[in-house]
Amino acid sequence: MPDKVKILIIDDEQVMRDGCTRILSRDGWTVITAENGHQGLDEIRRHPSEIDLILLDLMMPGLSGMETLERIREIDSNLLVVVITGHATVESAVEAMKKGAYDFTSKPFTPDQLRLVVRRALERRLLQKETEFLRRERERSLRDIAAEKSKLKTIINCMGDGVLVCDSESCIALTNPAASRMLAMPELQLLGSISSECNLPPELLTTIEKSLNTLDSGYVSISQELCIGNTANLYLRAHTAPVRSDSGEIMGSVTVLQDISYLKELDKMKSDFIAMVAHELRAPIATVEQQLNVILNKMAGEITEKQEQLLRRAKERTKGVLDLIRDLLDLSKIEAGKMVQYKESVSLQEVVSRVVELINIEAAAKKISLEFVSTSATPHINADRNSMEGIFTNLISNAIKYTQEGGSILVRLEDDNSFVKISVTDTGIGIKQEDISRIFDRFYRVKSSETRQIVGTGLGLSIVKSIVDAHLGSIMVESEEGRGTTFTILFPKEVKSAECAVENVLT
Repeated sequence: MPDKVKILIIDDEQVMRDGCTRILSRDGWTVITAENGHQGLDEIRRHPSEIDLILLDLMMPGLSGMETLERIREIDSNLLVVVITGHATVESAVEAMKKGAYDFTSKPFTPDQLRLVVRRALERRLLQKETEFLRRERERSLRDIAAEKSKLKTIINCMGDGVLVCDSESCIALTNPAASRMLAMPELQLLGSISSECNLPPELLTTIEKSLNTLDSGYVSISQELCIGNTANLYLRAHTAPVRSDSGEIMGSVTVLQDISYLKELDKMKSDFIAMVAHELRAPIATVEQQLNVILNKMAGEITEKQEQLLRRAKERTKGVLDLIRDLLDLSKIEAGKMVQYKESVSLQEVVSRVVELINIEAAAKKISLEFVSTSATPHINADRNSMEGIFTNLISNAIKYTQEGGSILVRLEDDNSFVKISVTDTGIGIKQEDISRIFDRFYRVKSSETRQIVGTGLGLSIVKSIVDAHLGSIMVESEEGRGTTFTILFPKEVKSAECAVENVLT
């Protein structure tokens, strides 16, 4: 039995009160007494929730035991009452039980009989307290859960980002108004529906299914851009990740949607501004270059040697600005999807031969050997001819810039199963391993003592990669510092004529 058990004895006989007190106190229980029903009720009110058991005599002057029992039940219906009386009858026992008494014993009784009845009642009281405690804890937990759920729902509903939570069966269990607005679907239509039946973007559905079925415990999230609507005026960035239990089991997936339409608009405004500025600058800078050529060719009169040096330096800077303007315009065309406008059957052998022939003068000026080798008869691809010329002009020009005098450059064209493979290999200064992953980034240039004097915009390789990607090709680079660099491009071979015609129409 737990400590601090308090027992109330209500009996009009002093001997009975004293005897019960001695017996029960020996077991460590606290005993308080009352000589009539009124005093007993006062004790109950004075010690609310402290009394564990009441021993109540039925035959008392004034307020009878039955009446006292009724009032006890009115004060606290959970209090356990054991009725004791010297006038026990079956009728009185039944009546006491009906009024809420827990047990019944008759006088006289032995100390062991009293302890037995009390222990049995206290065990019931203990069970009663534990049940009440569990009930209160459950109610508190339910209240806490309800409060947390309400709090979570308020937070999610107030979020500017959309939230889409699916359970393990791909059923949408939670969403918010922002997601409903972004996906252009009523919230009630989303909740409780299978994700595949909600007309969600196909790429988002694929990502959700991948999150729910992944076996990779290190899988974190997937980020992707989505275009909503036929007019493509709403762009979303979606972050999808699996939700795992403590044991690592996948319980569902959560997707956070961000509206990035304004970022796309800003990016378009930036691109349009750059294109406009570049276009407006090209004409005056070209005019300046032409005038410098006139003066350097002494068509406007004789110039001194010092003047010629200054003018040639100005011409080099002017050419650098024109190259930057050309690259910016190309970049704007790529972003607008206008760089590759028309695809036709193109012989890469003819394109590369023409580029090598035109650029060989530049290589000869640095005493660099430039060689073109083709091991394939006439490889053709579906491509934009001007874009192809731009790719190889850029790669070969870069190879010449970063190769010292007396070096060599090899351009090799060959078949590679269903692809055409073109490689540009030089014996130049090479690229550091930590720089290779960034050379296709816009405006990125490798910084070293060898490249300090080389003029460039840092856009060339970015443009090359964008054109290659637009032709469904791939570009790779291998390099060793001080040993040279090799750029390798793979293009799919020419498709059948019917397919080519369809592609031209689509593009």
